[in-house]
Amino acid sequence: MKILKTSLILFLTGISFAASAQNSNQEPFLTKSFANAAIKNVNVKTSGGSITITGGNAADAHVEVFVNANNGNGETLSKEELNQRMKDYDLDVSFNSNELEVSAKAKSNLNWKKYLSISFRVFVPKEVSSNVTTSGGGITLTNLAGEQNFTTSGGGLTVDNLSGLIKGNTSGGNINVSNCKDNIDLGTSGGSITAANCKGTINLRTSGGSLYLTNLNGSISARTSGGSIKGNAISGELVTGTSGGSINLTALACSLETSNSAGSTHIEMNELGKYIRINGSVGHVDLQLPAGKGLDLDLRGNRINSNTSGSFNGEKDNSRMIGKLNGGGIPVTVKTSIGGINLTM
Repeated sequence: MKILKTSLILFLTGISFAASAQNSNQEPFLTKSFANAAIKNVNVKTSGGSITITGGNAADAHVEVFVNANNGNGETLSKEELNQRMKDYDLDVSFNSNELEVSAKAKSNLNWKKYLSISFRVFVPKEVSSNVTTSGGGITLTNLAGEQNFTTSGGGLTVDNLSGLIKGNTSGGNINVSNCKDNIDLGTSGGSITAANCKGTINLRTSGGSLYLTNLNGSISARTSGGSIKGNAISGELVTGTSGGSINLTALACSLETSNSAGSTHIEMNELGKYIRINGSVGHVDLQLPAGKGLDLDLRGNRINSNTSGSFNGEKDNSRMIGKLNGGGIPVTVKTSIGGINLTM
């Protein structure tokens, strides 16, 4: 069953890549203008195709529809053939009561040889909320302010320059999020996540990929069950963990909680937040802190090496270092079951 699911994800992801490549070079099957319409909400739904929504000027609002064969054999159809096959689909591109409706759905079960990939490019005013769904393609949202809800079963998610409530999920693709703010909630079951230049409440999760975090500020939760974690220039609060990879975080200025079940952990702090909590389990932990800070230390591991400046008052041996450094202050807790701990400041 796992092999079948993986094959399906790869197949759907391949469809999304093909659709994207075709859309970038081909003329639209249909273009419909909604210039200066008072659009507040956008609902977009398709199967087997990609969806792109771009915010801009109300005067430029329009929808582009792209149609391609979607039977896996690379078939190229003429305009007449596409028109004929589109009779088996319900295509809706309409506007009513501040809502833009864009959808494509097969009228009945079709022979797989007649499947179509129907993709949409939607251009709307920036102040717009959206509900977006596709079962076989990627989703791209750019330059929007509002509430965005989007999901795909077989493609990646790309979001840039969004603000408001941002909630997206994919079962089989990577996630790229950049220049976004406020409330960000993104998840994937089978890909990696790259997040850059974002701030606010940020929740990122993947079951099968790595995390790449750069220049994030806020309350951040980022977890993976099967990949590594790399981060740089993070401020605020970071809670992160992995069950199957290494952790490498640099230039941090935040409160920090990390957990790692199988790999090594490397942390470099430029500034301290309210706490540091690290669970390294079987891997070793390297922790570099700013010099001269007052700390309440609780380090427990297979072997502890410390290179610190200032006075320490407490218990210290090969496997424990518990007490106050420089009079005490910020709590620093580091625990490993098998690995060693290296503390430098």
